[in-house]
Order: sequence, then structure tokens, then C-alpha cells
Amino acid sequence: MALTDSPLDTLLGALEDVGDPGIVHVERLPPRPARTAEPARPLRPDVRAALGVDALWSHQVEALDLARAGRSVAVATGTASGKSLCYQVPIAEAVLDPVHPGTSLCIFPTKALAQDQLRSFTNLGLRELVACAYDGDCSPEARTHARKHANLLLTNPEMLHCGILPHHHRWATFLMRLRYVVIDELHTLRGIFGSHVAHVLRRLRRLCARYGSSPTFIFTSATIGEPARLASALCGLPVEEVSADGSPRGERVVVLWNPPVLDLATGVRASSRKTTARMVASLVARDHRCIAFSRSRRTTETVAIEARRLLPRHLSTLVRPYRGGYLADERREIEGELADGRLKGVVATTALELGVDIGGLDACVLDGFPGTIASFWQQAGRAGRAQQRSLAVLVAGEDALDQYLTAHPDELFTRPPEPAVVNLSNPYVLDAHLACAAFEAPLTHDDEQWWDHADLADGVRRLVTRDHLEVRRVRRGHRRPQPKAVWADRGFPSHGVGLRSGSSRELRIALADGSLVGTVDTARAPAVVHPGAMYLHQGRCFQVTALDLDEAVAIVEPATGDEATQARSSTRISVLDDELRRSVGRADLHLGTVEVVSQITGYQRRDLTTGETLGVVSLEMPPARLVTRSFWYVIDPALLEAAGVEPAAVPGTLHAAEHAAIGILPLFAICDRWDVGGVSTPWQDDTGGPTIFVHDGYPGGAGIAELGYGAADRHLAATLDVLLSCRCEQGCPSCVQSPKCGNLNEPLDKAGAIALLRSILG
Repeated sequence: MALTDSPLDTLLGALEDVGDPGIVHVERLPPRPARTAEPARPLRPDVRAALGVDALWSHQVEALDLARAGRSVAVATGTASGKSLCYQVPIAEAVLDPVHPGTSLCIFPTKALAQDQLRSFTNLGLRELVACAYDGDCSPEARTHARKHANLLLTNPEMLHCGILPHHHRWATFLMRLRYVVIDELHTLRGIFGSHVAHVLRRLRRLCARYGSSPTFIFTSATIGEPARLASALCGLPVEEVSADGSPRGERVVVLWNPPVLDLATGVRASSRKTTARMVASLVARDHRCIAFSRSRRTTETVAIEARRLLPRHLSTLVRPYRGGYLADERREIEGELADGRLKGVVATTALELGVDIGGLDACVLDGFPGTIASFWQQAGRAGRAQQRSLAVLVAGEDALDQYLTAHPDELFTRPPEPAVVNLSNPYVLDAHLACAAFEAPLTHDDEQWWDHADLADGVRRLVTRDHLEVRRVRRGHRRPQPKAVWADRGFPSHGVGLRSGSSRELRIALADGSLVGTVDTARAPAVVHPGAMYLHQGRCFQVTALDLDEAVAIVEPATGDEATQARSSTRISVLDDELRRSVGRADLHLGTVEVVSQITGYQRRDLTTGETLGVVSLEMPPARLVTRSFWYVIDPALLEAAGVEPAAVPGTLHAAEHAAIGILPLFAICDRWDVGGVSTPWQDDTGGPTIFVHDGYPGGAGIAELGYGAADRHLAATLDVLLSCRCEQGCPSCVQSPKCGNLNEPLDKAGAIALLRSILG
């Protein structure tokens, strides 16, 4: 297909300026007309006028009718499909209710998204609507104003968890009248983060019931598999799905771009970051507005700097980076410049992946596949929100998943999105929130309506054993005394619970004078902040000078940032509970609970500019214990022999297969490769043979192992495909090398892994 056949000539012409012969696929998505409908009950004239809409799209009407009827709903339609209106109408109607005016709570995963929606609600011009943001950027005066006057509160999960629920007495009137709870960007609430949020929402519903309300939940999401199932698991209520998108869409061209191989033996490719920067510069030079997404704060800054360097001076100021860690005023400034069109280009982390309305963008460039199909379409959909023709370019990175998609582009456009999961029974998450709930109001048998009976009983028992809760008996009238569990420890339990980690205890990362730099959950601390480790935070580099696990603190000092470190570790794994078993080809697949004991033994230093190894430093660290969920393959030694794998090559063969399997796993289980770990061993006593384990990286598990077990047949076939399609000779980051390997990618036998997987799959 010739690019010049498209009416998007000027956009596509920007790609020709990049120079690399990198286009591997072009997909044209035709425009789509709108489908409209009318709600069962007409909109109030003042609400319709405030929204400025002449007609509603079909999915908006379906969601509105359900929410008005008090039925919780999950709206999972495309980017720029008007999902915000699905909750704006019910919220406005609740505020304007002449008999029982109601309040509403909107929960967004980022501050930027909350601020964007605050502007949107404020622009409605409804005098009765008092909308207030309530987040970490708010002054004490703003928080007091919100508590006293807001009938619409826009916040994030962390603030609800720490700032509202523990102080619910101050919010009694708001909670008493709570009509709607909006959960935006449902697809981000998966794994360990989603598991935490599920408990936070149960605590919210519990307190609402205490004050006499029972709110309806409205979830909005990018396209994911089974959105209503995830939403129901999060809030504990039946949820209806709305996914038939009735919105119009302009023509979109999606280009897959693979930087050329520079060294066939090692598989090293041209830098995706530099390619992305050249694309941004070319688009801006041709007077197109664009956004580029990078996967880390460091690369966001690097791509923006390079793009500005490539532009003439009078255009270079029109490109800016946007990432987490910026001051509130800096974020607001950039968001404002995007909204009014003063910026031509922005390079962002996922902080702008979500539904911030920055209309008028012509193109989106992705520096690497973002990990899930849902996130890809969410990012690509940032361009063309005004139904104009748009361009999206995926610049593939070196890792296995990116290279798999460039070799199989149909997977990107036809694969149904995988469902996301949460794990409500994870004791490391459950116990923390039961402690928070007991602080908010004593736990009783009545709380079985919010938590599973067995989970509640086991969690309370564990917390009592650890002296966090105390069980008392209270007489109710003439009935026999009823037990209640009350908070018996000091302070606020919510302050020690980070929602984005599996550990209820966080380790502080601080400068020598005590100034806080950041935090990390204790389970990951030895690998992330061991002595000598380079630690990145808010675009700055620090080196760890001391680590005290007993006091939960790592001391750091500023570093130049010209080198990186990678921990080296030894790992033992044992099976605690072998729950399920089935065959995948000629291998036995199992699912269950495992204990992973890892010990940091040293770290490798590497020059960031040249990639040169600067040496390996030895360390003596105490072992870390992780009890989590895993799936594992047990392989008959005869199968290895039949595959032609010599005994000396078995460790490298299993290790390479393990790495390749983890690299491609996010396509089958919505996760990131950093959410999982792996262990391969030529002999495992618990299984009685050579074994490859893939386990959740969080205490108690996040549901990833269950998804991997269910998708194993397709997953293993795709793993073999990755190895066969990679043209390197010995193994590279596109197939078997892993950036997080504790053995520094030694030993690896790509040929052995291919032979083994072929033998397993026949």
C-alpha cells in the first residue's frame, strides 16, 4: 500500500523525514458515523443547555438510563467517545434534584485527569454545582472549603484511602447524600493496584451504609475484556456493561515502525528513543500538533531534549516533556498550554495516557508498546479526538513483545483485549484494609456483606494475633453479646498502606539530612535500593549509600546519572500448594502457591552512554522471602534428550525459555514484565524434574498467575514464535535477554530453548 494514496499525505510525509527504512505495516481505520438515541426520560432543559449537546450517542443513552435506574454500569468504549457525559448528566441531575439533592464522588487515577474534569464541570456553568478537587496539591483552606461546600468531589484512590475514609465523621453530610460514585479509567485498576482499590471501595460502601446511603457506581474504561466483571469485583455490586460505541470517528492511519538492526549477531537495533524524537521534530516542523509517549521519566526527558535539539530555535520551545514528579504549578502550566494549543508537541509518560481532553492533536507517536492492547489504543486515541484525520505510530523497542507485534501486526488490530483481574483474598492486601476499616468503625459479623466470610474471619484472626486488633463483646438489648474487632494499635493504619504495592509496609528513601526522596515497598527494597544502587526519582539520579531493613530506610546521595546498576541475586523456590494441573503439549502445567527466597549477592555497574560494563560489585544481603502465586512447567528429562539438548545446555535452555515466556506474557495477562518473576532449574525436588516457574512479583499474588495458567497453550506457542522470528544468533533483548535478570542473563541458550519448545508443542 502506497502511503501517498492517503489523504493524510502531510502527516505521513513527516515519517519520510525520519530517514530509517522502518515501516513494517500500515493499517487504515476508516471513519465511522455516529449513532444517536434518546433517553427514556428527556434531559432537563438546563442540563442539556449546560452540556451544549444537540443529540446523545447510543452508548451514552444506554449508560444514562441504567444509572438513572440505580443500576451500576461500566462504560467501555473508545477514546473520545464521550464517556464523561455518561456521568456528567446523572451528577448534574442529582445536584438539581428539588426534593433530595445528592452528592457525587469522582475517583480518577491521576491528578491531571481530576483537574481536567474539574475544568469541564466548572465550565457547565450550573450555579448549584459546587465541584472541588481534593488531592495532595490542595491547600488546607481548599480542603476545608471542599468539606463544607462541595456537592461534587474529584479525588484519587490514595486520597480517598488516606484523607477521606479515616476522617469520615468530617464528611458525614456528604456521605449521607452520596448518590453516585464515578470510577474513571477502569482498565488501570488491575493486579495489585486494583486489589487495593477493591478494598477501598468496600470501605467506602460500608461507611455510606452507616450514614444511610447506597450510591450507584459508574465506571468508564478504555476497551478491555469483560469490563463489567472487573467493575463488579472492584465494587462488590452487580454491574451492567455498555460497550457498543455509538460515537463518530475520523479516519486514522496506524503505522508500525521497527528501527533497523545494527548488528545481526547481537540483535542490537537503532534507538527507538532517537527515532521517536525525530518523528516529533518532523511533525512539529510541518505544523502538526502531536504527542509522544515514553515508558519512563528518564526517556521522556531524553526524547523531549532530542526533539527540541533537532528543531529550529523558534520552534524548539513548542515541545515540552510531561511526567510525574513535576510541581503542581508546572503540571497546570503544561496542561493549559496543551488545552489552548500553544504547544505543538508534548512528550509524556502514561500521566497523559488517560482521558485528559487535549483535543486538536493530529498525531501520536509511541516509543515502545505500552504493555497492553488497551493502553495502546488509549494512547493512540489521544490524536483525532475532534474527528479529524489522524496518525498513530508505534516505534518498536528491542524487547520481545514489541518485536512479536511487528512480526504479527494483525495481533494488534484483531486480538480481543484480555480481561483484567484483582485478587481480593491476597492476605497482604486484605489485612491492611481490614485494619483500616476497623479504625473507621469496629468490625462485626455484619461486615460479611462487604467481605467474604472466610476472608474476614481469617484476616481478623491474623490482625488480633499481631496485636493490631482487639476483640470485644457488646450486648445488644436482650440478645447474647456480639463480638466486635476494634483498632488497638497506634496512629492511622492507612498511612502505612501504599495502594500500588503488595506490601503493607513501605521503606523510606531519604537523604542524609532526613529529607524524603521517595518510598518503595519492603518486598522490593533489596533489589531496588541495595547499597551502591542507582535510584531514579523525579528525573534525578541518586546512589544508595546505606540500607537499613530493620528501620525501613535507605540513605541516598545525589549522583551524576551517567551509570546504571543491575542487582545480581541467587534464588530458591519451593512449592507450598500445588492446586491445579493440566497438560500443555508434552509438558505438565501446574498452578499454586510458592515461596521464593532471593538474596542479593552483588550488582553490575554499566555506563549509560556506551553500555559498557564497568564491573561487578559483591554484596552480602539478608535473604528476602516472597510467598506468592505461580504457574510452572514440569518437563520430562526424556523430552529434553529427545529435543537434542545436551545435559550441559539444560540450564541455559530453561533459562532462555523462561525469559522469552515472561517477555511475551503481557499479551495474554494484562500486566507488565516487571510485575512477574521467574525461576528455572534443571532439577526441582518439589516437582521431581526440570521446571520453569513464572510467578507474581507481589506478596500473595495479583491474579497474573491464574491468567497465565489459563492462556498457557496460546502463550507457549507465541513464546516459540518470538524465538523463531528473531534473527539474532545467540540471543538478544528481542527474544531471550531480560533487563531484570538476577543472573545478568547468564547462561542463555536460545537454540536449546527453540528445540525444547518445538518438542513440547510437537
